[in-house]
Amino acid sequence: MLFSRRPGPLSCLRLLAAFYSTNSTSTFSTYAHKAIMAPPKQLPECWGHRGASAAYPENTLASFEAAIRDGAEGIESDVHMSLDDVVIMFHDPSLDRTTNGTGFIREKLWYGPEGMEQLRTTKEPRQSIPTFAETVALLMKPENLHVKLNVDVKVQSDPKRLFPLMHKIISAHPDWETNLAPRILLGLWHPKFLPYAKKHLPYCRRSFIGASIEIARSYFWNHCDVFSIFFAVLTTAQGEKFRADCKAAGKKVMVWTVNDPVHLVEVASWGDVDVVITDVPNVWLQVRSTLQADYDKIIQQHSRRFLWTSPWFYSAVQSFFIRNRMAYLESVAGPFREYDDADDTLPPPQSVSASA
Repeated sequence: MLFSRRPGPLSCLRLLAAFYSTNSTSTFSTYAHKAIMAPPKQLPECWGHRGASAAYPENTLASFEAAIRDGAEGIESDVHMSLDDVVIMFHDPSLDRTTNGTGFIREKLWYGPEGMEQLRTTKEPRQSIPTFAETVALLMKPENLHVKLNVDVKVQSDPKRLFPLMHKIISAHPDWETNLAPRILLGLWHPKFLPYAKKHLPYCRRSFIGASIEIARSYFWNHCDVFSIFFAVLTTAQGEKFRADCKAAGKKVMVWTVNDPVHLVEVASWGDVDVVITDVPNVWLQVRSTLQADYDKIIQQHSRRFLWTSPWFYSAVQSFFIRNRMAYLESVAGPFREYDDADDTLPPPQSVSASA
């Protein structure tokens, strides 16, 4: 992670100044992404990845509130279900990495003296795990009615259980169809979830989340309005073409997870990304403000030499990552090839044998 502590506005500006002072405009023609263009009409929105997760425990109300205070237009978070059907905001399938609990969420109760409601994060300031209901209530506060929520639906979830529970929570709020539903974006990794999302949450926009452009085109193109893609993949020629195709088709592009100010300027230079998802919302907001003040100068000095600084920008590493990620998703939710892009029907209920 780029920052071990919460950087302030001056830190962001100094980072940009330090980088560009060592990259003269004479190197621009060698490393620039493309010729200087007029600044885009609007720079990408800022959505906090698990909130302001560089500064606060990830996926907690404190983290969400910090991102909103910074000025983020949206927050991204993840959902899992407890054994007693409580939808909680949590990234990992198990509790071990970020809390003082252990074990898989799907095997744990939420309520009770031993329930997950008693757990706290290991990162300071220690926080409880928020529920989806609490998160929605935060969004429905009068001062937060502009904030959007990207719900990353983890593949360990059972969509037949999860989506009806989410609908019950969403529809319990007054004027939810106009004041809440349009602000919720369902992020899906696996096509198995598409028919259930359409059945139980038809009013929510859907996005594909992933690193594979091939999967995005093959299984999600006709079913999603938004595509949330790993940053390194979008820096490639294939990524540039995909961004252009999305723009031509009227689809939105989100990019994750972008924290480095130089990478943020790179995204801004493309002119075809709608949302930046970042662990450090205040950094992107400060970079964005700087770009709005002097877009041409910063873009003219921008260099793509960073593409040689990390293995993530090499095609072989990306291919390996995508293959491994797809293998994991299929091991949990089943083979992708079982879901024909043209088939929008729910699978038939499975029969249960007497010996089961």
